Amino acid sequence: MKQGLHPENYRPVVFKDMSNDDMFITRSTINTRETVDIDGVTYPLVKLEITSSSHPFYTGKSKLVDTAGRVDKFMSRYANRKK
Repeated sequence: MKQGLHPENYRPVVFKDMSNDDMFITRSTINTRETVDIDGVTYPLVKLEITSSSHPFYTGKSKLVDTAGRVDKFMSRYANRKK
């Protein structure tokens, strides 16, 4: 392997799934501005829209995630085609 290719500043970071409030700690180099306290330890916090704990493929549950109004945009664009 090439030397100096991978970053050296890995640290524990909390990733939070905003759709179901699940949190998990893993090592990462991502820069964050927010922090969270877990068991008296302060960790950097990264908020995610969807993770494996809420994704329909992994949970087996169908769920419509419409964060940008995509369904409304589609309906307004193609509603006149039925007529």
